[in-house]
Amino acid sequence: MTHDRKTNGQFAPGKSGNPNGRKKGSRNSSTILAQGLFDGEADAIIRKAIELAKAGDPVALRLCVERLLPPRKDRPVEIELPDIGKASDLTAVISAITKAVGEGEITPAEGSALSGMLETQRRTIETGELAERLEAIESRLEGGK
Repeated sequence: MTHDRKTNGQFAPGKSGNPNGRKKGSRNSSTILAQGLFDGEADAIIRKAIELAKAGDPVALRLCVERLLPPRKDRPVEIELPDIGKASDLTAVISAITKAVGEGEITPAEGSALSGMLETQRRTIETGELAERLEAIESRLEGGK
């Protein structure tokens, strides 16, 4: 008979005392206690944060504003871009994006995101162009038989 425990009462290396792990959604007791204390005082804490914000406390003000208006992660980007019909058109589009970043019309992160979208479009265009060329070659080969 084999045992998963060492003789000193600890678990053998590589063996978990609870192989199934903690139940999903379970919280530790200190978190539960803190949440209970907070629940009883939440209204008073929120009122105090608002009072401090109204009095000009910058930390309280930022906290209140962040809760009312969470930071915007994306915004529509409005720049003029050349039409894209084939992969070679992308050079002009990348140049337009680079210029827009350089002139401050869009942020570098927005320029990078647009460039990533263009890379996907380039691969899509090139895949379509390759499929057309392959079909044309296959047609010629079948016609020659």
